[in-house]
Amino acid sequence: MNIKFSLKNKNAIITGGGSGIGKAIAETLSIQGAYVHILDYDIDSANETAQDIKAQNLLANAYFCDVSNFEEVSKTISSIASLGSIDILINNAGIAHVGNIESCEEEDLDRLYNINIKGVYNCLKVSIPFMKNNGGGVILNMASIASSVGISDRFAYSMTKGAVLTMTYSIAKDYIDDNIRCNCISPARVHTPFVDGFIKKNYKGNEIEMFEKLSKTQPIGRMGKPQEIADLALFLCSDEASFVTGTNYGIDGGYITLNSK
Repeated sequence: MNIKFSLKNKNAIITGGGSGIGKAIAETLSIQGAYVHILDYDIDSANETAQDIKAQNLLANAYFCDVSNFEEVSKTISSIASLGSIDILINNAGIAHVGNIESCEEEDLDRLYNINIKGVYNCLKVSIPFMKNNGGGVILNMASIASSVGISDRFAYSMTKGAVLTMTYSIAKDYIDDNIRCNCISPARVHTPFVDGFIKKNYKGNEIEMFEKLSKTQPIGRMGKPQEIADLALFLCSDEASFVTGTNYGIDGGYITLNSK
């Protein structure tokens, strides 16, 4: 009997897999049989997630990796490829910035570009030749609702996520004949340690009020949960989604389509 959403004998690379959405994805894919390889700048979080997975007699490794550094990405992914095929790449690592163009300095723009755009480019550039040699693979990029609609004070962040969206389309188009599927997920606000830190840093003293305000920007009345994003990621990485490529999946509590009054 075929088990739905099985990832048995598949190797999955997850950037930013040490916490938040990336951690939930790593745990979910491992439960379905994947050998997950967690790349993270925060090696302590990556190790902790990998150890949690191994404690369940599942397969995981953690690697320190700055995705903005091409040589580092190349070395890390090549070492993983030497152990077997690269079947799944999930470009999840990302950072945010609050502000419009007037409050976005050049160093802010460069910082977000290096992680959110160049980091995705680096992982794609290194992984795709391995996937081609192995007869195909699955790529999943983490975009955002900010890639599709205007959001106040997210100038740099929206720019980078728009690039992730269009990179997704380009990769899907260019490599469809190589049996490589590429899709992206566009979440609205998801309650993660990243969000808690973001609110604490930018809205000090008004954390509770701001959390409620941000939660209610989703018509459904709350933030998403990391596990909800992970479950969608599992589907898109599985053979059950073999007919899905070049698609942007909004998971946003109705944000994009239901916010008009």
